[in-house]
Amino acid sequence: MTTTKPRIALFLGNFGGGGIERVTALLSHYLVNMGVQIDLVLIDADSPHLWQMPSETRIIDLKSSGLFKSLPKLVQYLLQERPEVLLAADHYANEVAILARLIARVPTRIIVCEHNQLSRTAKNSSKLKDRLAPLFTKFLYPFADAILAVSHGVAKDLAQTASLPLEKIETIYNPVIHPQIFVKAQEPLDHPWFAPGELPVILGVGKLEKQKDFPTLIRAFAKVQQHKPCRLVILGWGPDRPKLEALIQELGLEDVVDLPGHVNNPYMYMARSSVFVLSSAWEGLGNVLIEAMALGIPVVSTDCESGPAEILSGGKYGYLTPVGDSEALADGILQVLAGNPKSIDAQWLNQFGIETAGEKYLKVFGLIEKPSVDRKVRTIATYSASLN
Repeated sequence: MTTTKPRIALFLGNFGGGGIERVTALLSHYLVNMGVQIDLVLIDADSPHLWQMPSETRIIDLKSSGLFKSLPKLVQYLLQERPEVLLAADHYANEVAILARLIARVPTRIIVCEHNQLSRTAKNSSKLKDRLAPLFTKFLYPFADAILAVSHGVAKDLAQTASLPLEKIETIYNPVIHPQIFVKAQEPLDHPWFAPGELPVILGVGKLEKQKDFPTLIRAFAKVQQHKPCRLVILGWGPDRPKLEALIQELGLEDVVDLPGHVNNPYMYMARSSVFVLSSAWEGLGNVLIEAMALGIPVVSTDCESGPAEILSGGKYGYLTPVGDSEALADGILQVLAGNPKSIDAQWLNQFGIETAGEKYLKVFGLIEKPSVDRKVRTIATYSASLN
């Protein structure tokens, strides 16, 4: 690496409050600490979540009304700025990034990262662009300098769905675990259900949409309630909230289920929960599952495609249940509440840490040879011990 700081551009549509944005922010902090300049390129930079990014970040606002409409301005950015690397981190942003480099004909390396299952995107959408996504992917992705996936399951699905060589897709787990998780977990929580001596709380976290399948979690909770008094909290926002509220009322669970909406700090809820449950119908990886495990919370998860089985080592570190099976999900929760959690190996979780993922990204970027960097890897056990 030269003495001049390299510039990496990160390209997203909007900067919302979801998992891709959190991962982008974490990776950015790591890269800035490693001496890398960051451009965050957005089609619209009007976002209340940009505080998550490092203060050194240069925000590039393309001021476009849609991803594909942003193509000319992204081409112009590449021609003017010529960053060493442009990393796109969402499916359609990936395609636009590839097209922009093809048009601009600049030496910028284009790296695309798939965060979810392409086959599910195509199958579960009524939009024509989603239905045609595998075809566009098959044509465009070979023009990228590197193709990344956030799990081996996502990599296999991408290869099969878009007819791409699996050996051309590299898996890098999301940089999920970082010191701030443990700091934020200790912040005071103003919620009466989490006070000492209260009933056990089961926690779910995610966007209230079809993919997360919270109806199965609510039905499982209703079955758990028949055997063990407890409460359920689901953090997140999304279009399915009215349906979930109707189901809660139908099952008579209004007094024991709470939907607080989106919260900036889910970790203080996780740290005080008795069980963390991932009820998803499908995933890319399952970041929240890793976060709960890092905080030492017993977990129960559906064995969905893809992510949970990889995270839990096939069920070694948490209960895995069939997708959509509320009875099996309830049984797993009851096992934990009965005092039979599966212990979590902190060493196993190191592969999901920011240093491990960050170093892999540096290699993909071609920047690993930076001479002045001390890449001492802090383990998950080190994070936890530092707070004691």
